[in-house]
Amino acid sequence: MAYFLVKTDPDTYSLEDFICDKKTIWDGVHNYQAINVIKTMQPGDQVFVYLSMTDKAIVGLAEATSEPFLNTEDPRHSWAIELKFVSKINPITLAEIKANPICQDFLLVRHSRLSVMPVPEVVAEWITSNK
Repeated sequence: MAYFLVKTDPDTYSLEDFICDKKTIWDGVHNYQAINVIKTMQPGDQVFVYLSMTDKAIVGLAEATSEPFLNTEDPRHSWAIELKFVSKINPITLAEIKANPICQDFLLVRHSRLSVMPVPEVVAEWITSNK
């Protein structure tokens, strides 16, 4: 099992939308670096949901339930994966993440604009211990 983080803009797709839907196709990713991350995801992988733009916090946990797939419905080149909602977590803000020394190599700190990224296991353990 691996850990990942996906970002969403609450005005586009909120955590409440995800909770209501119970599962979703995570799509609309066009950055090649983020697409390459999606291609490594496997069913059972744990995925943290991060609200960008407003809250700037990790607020939920999801699980990958499909293999990554080419999104043929998107006229632009993109890949997608199906995620199911698992649980809300106590929000962990970007400021808290940046302040924690174990997160210094986490891409959310070093390359914050990336919309899908791997999460180092030590960071994932810290996040889940705050649930």
